[in-house]
Amino acid sequence: MNPSDPRRFAPATQRNRDPILAVLRRVLPPRGTVLEVASGSGEHAAYFAGQLPHLKWQPSDPGAAARESVAAWTAAEGLCNVLPPLALDASAAPWSLDPVDAVVCINMVHIAPWEACEGLMRGAAAALPPGAPLVLYGPFRVGGEHTAPSNAAFDADLRGRDPRWGVRDLEAVVAEARANGLAHVETVAMPANNLTVVFRRDGGMAMA
Repeated sequence: MNPSDPRRFAPATQRNRDPILAVLRRVLPPRGTVLEVASGSGEHAAYFAGQLPHLKWQPSDPGAAARESVAAWTAAEGLCNVLPPLALDASAAPWSLDPVDAVVCINMVHIAPWEACEGLMRGAAAALPPGAPLVLYGPFRVGGEHTAPSNAAFDADLRGRDPRWGVRDLEAVVAEARANGLAHVETVAMPANNLTVVFRRDGGMAMA
């Protein structure tokens, strides 16, 4: 990495950002603040904020280097609707932030301990108003089975790196969401054997 340019680059972002954006255009509110949990490189934050200028984007990440990358991507793109990245650990309780209008989390729950998924559901439920969406993206097992051999290999690699990591069962994630007052309303098949999973905070509209 260029020491004068702290931006990080994730090759998968170029492949998945437009399919994810198509779902976000449908399910995000017409205005308000979107919290992105585990923003990573910040490439998604910069791209989505540029494509959805009517929304404010609140990136976050527990890693200082990631937050530096997010800020650098925001500056490089000249974006005015991206807030400074927060130091947010999804598993922490409670989250120290103002209420938001939507939560997005891309490629986190499989590259983190299960406690991060539990914290994500708990924190999103506390931060969202009734009817507001939580949008997850990543690989999932469905019915206890991987959706492709490549996902099975990826799962084995993840668990080899950290036994607390791994591709999650969609049903377990949905159950954890439901236990925190988040209703599962939609699952969208995505390229490269991934899924986008949409939840909404109980007490509002049931469907996007």
